[in-house]
This record gives sequence, structure tokens and C-alpha cells, in this order.
Amino acid sequence: MAQDIIADAMNMIRNAKKAKKEVVEVHRISNFLIEVLKIMKKKEAIKKYKIDTKNRAVEITLGDFMECKVIKPRFMVKKDEIEKYRRRYLPARDMGTIVISTNKGLMTHEEAVQGGLGGSLIAFFY
Repeated sequence: MAQDIIADAMNMIRNAKKAKKEVVEVHRISNFLIEVLKIMKKKEAIKKYKIDTKNRAVEITLGDFMECKVIKPRFMVKKDEIEKYRRRYLPARDMGTIVISTNKGLMTHEEAVQGGLGGSLIAFFY
């Protein structure tokens, strides 16, 4: 396992999806990971997640997605550059989501464009 908790969790989720598993358990969690999972749940990429504070783990029930990855290096983008990276990482215009860390918190690329915010690219899924 590397130092990047988000990258480790995304790899575990993607590998579980490829192995046709319904549930995956991630043993390294952080508040940052929980915020990414909230966005994935809102976009129905995962069905639910359950946090086990005693064992510091989270159990994730997989939903409907084909790919999920972190974006490395974490590019800083201005509000008018988001479209360029959307075309680079997502397969089609109305398909997929990029997670962006802004000064207003984590949000999807649609919310960032709508709010006129830029930030740091974190991950994408579709």
C-alpha cells in the first residue's frame, strides 16, 4: 500500500468491480476518502458505504460504474480549464464525473463550473 489513501481505495474498488464482487472493504480511511465516497454515492457509482470506526475500515457496496481512478499529478485548474480535463479523462460529454477539491470543499466538475470555481483535480469515475 502506498501513502495515497484515495488511490489505494480507488484501486481496490476498481479491482473488486473487475472481479465481479459486490462488496469491498477498505482498511485505510480518512475524512477525505469519505467525502469522495459521498460524491460517488450521489452519482450512483456506489450503492452505499458503511464506516466501521472500531476497525478504521469502510465497507463499500459497488454500484454502476466502469472505471474509477485518481488523477496524478493533482493538476490545479481554473474554472475555464475544467472542460479541457473533462475531455481528457471522461469518455463522452454527458458521461462520468471528475471530483475537484475547491475552496468550498469537494464537488463534481459540473458543480464547480456552475459555481465558477477552480481547484485541484482529485479523481474521476464513469
